[in-house]
Amino acid sequence: MTLNGAISIVGVLLLGFIISFSRNASHSGVPVEVTFPEVVNQPRLAVEVFEKNPIQDIKVEVLNGCGVQGLAGKTTEFLRLKQVDVVRSDDADHHNYPKTVIIQRNENIESLKRVSDSFGVLMDDKSRIKIVPDETLGVDVTVILGKDYESFPEFNSFLSTKP
Repeated sequence: MTLNGAISIVGVLLLGFIISFSRNASHSGVPVEVTFPEVVNQPRLAVEVFEKNPIQDIKVEVLNGCGVQGLAGKTTEFLRLKQVDVVRSDDADHHNYPKTVIIQRNENIESLKRVSDSFGVLMDDKSRIKIVPDETLGVDVTVILGKDYESFPEFNSFLSTKP
């Protein structure tokens, strides 16, 4: 007897769901007309952007060695504007680097030249340019930002335009 009652209740509920579904499925709704604005200047394709500013096959890591918050991220933006691929930006092992150091990590000297030119550092500046091979890092160049980061004119003017 209770089983027949339970089956009857489930049957009534199922019939209610079927009726509700059929009403929602057959409802036509309100028509909506979508219009898109006309674009005067078509956006450039990525291929066109790359052909004008090709990204060099240089992998760089930027490490903040002076403790200024967000400096590694801003340096990443700066180097990417110079068509250098920054694959990692982080804090250095400590924040007491007095000078910015550019470290060559493999035999790709062109990558060292490109990064040092971005900062305006001469290749024969032994206090800033170091050669410490380490293929395990997976980068061509490591930049450790020191407390003298404001001494690079182009980089400093880039920083002054950023909030």
